[in-house]
Amino acid sequence: MNWLIIYIQIIAACVAIPVVVSFALAWYEAANADPRLLDERFTPQRLWLAVTLMVQEYLCLLICVLSQPIGWFRPLNPASRPHRDTPVILLHGLFQNHACWLWVRLWLRLCGFRSVHVINLPPWRDIETLTEQVSRKVDRLRLSHDVDKVHLVGHSMGGIIARNYIRLRGGSSRVARCVLLGAPNSGSRMIPFAVTRLARTIMPGSAFLQRLNQSPPAAETIVTNIYSQHDNLVLPPANARLATATEVALVGVGHNTLLFHPRALNAVVAALRGQTPAG
Repeated sequence: MNWLIIYIQIIAACVAIPVVVSFALAWYEAANADPRLLDERFTPQRLWLAVTLMVQEYLCLLICVLSQPIGWFRPLNPASRPHRDTPVILLHGLFQNHACWLWVRLWLRLCGFRSVHVINLPPWRDIETLTEQVSRKVDRLRLSHDVDKVHLVGHSMGGIIARNYIRLRGGSSRVARCVLLGAPNSGSRMIPFAVTRLARTIMPGSAFLQRLNQSPPAAETIVTNIYSQHDNLVLPPANARLATATEVALVGVGHNTLLFHPRALNAVVAALRGQTPAG
């Protein structure tokens, strides 16, 4: 068991690096945008917020990284249940796999959602290939469950893939509700640190994002955009906003913390139920 302890210690140390660096860059962006923040940076409230944000994000990212080996195996999706729940498909973000949804799936199940499905979206593929993979999953579930529409929930890049499907690939007629969770709708300035071509599609001002954001809204799909004003990976956090969707703004929540925080998950549940989500 010594090798396992050493492995966990190495991962725990490595996870701290992107958390600290990303929040440092987020603070740099925020302070340049609003220099008045410099006068408040050492107040007890600001220091407590900074510590809380980093500790929460560190623990949540650590859980995601340590659970990744589970995502190497085929997910155990629920069996088909015709004429019952509308299937919910969860789409993970860049460099994650379906294992990052373990807590969300449990939460949704406890809230009464019995047909929650996940798929893996490999980061080495392009966005159109991944969108086609989502399209096939949607059609399989519509057929197996004998329903007209499904729900989509997308975290980070998964949200962009969901938007691509319903706005540019004609999937709106097959999706009842789409919930975006920390999606970089106008891109992120953190993308130059990514090492995959897929990430280039969400560079601020990219041709893909311009085409996506200038396309007509998905008229047949109700879209809810849940984002955090303290997101450490969507920089600036305002780039997560989406004027054409119902928006839920959270505070004190990091990018990966959105997958675990009760306020974020309650907002997802409310959106899937057609209720007004609370921030």
